[in-house]
Amino acid sequence: DRNNLNQAYLRVKRNKGAAGIDDMTVNDLLPYLRENKTELIASLREGKYKPAPVKRVEIPKPNGGVRKLGIPT
Repeated sequence: DRNNLNQAYLRVKRNKGAAGIDDMTVNDLLPYLRENKTELIASLREGKYKPAPVKRVEIPKPNGGVRKLGIPT
């Protein structure tokens, strides 16, 4: 719902969340939400929202192995 979306935004802002791979910053997010909030909430309520797939990245470890990370896109 609208309150949940607002709370999520405030948590990201408080944590000084980094830009995603789409380069959208926390400062870009508020105008985006203002413009798209109605459609976003409707798609969530109707079960139609589909998040983008997680980007898989392997980070080399000093011992020669790799650390697998999933980065939300």
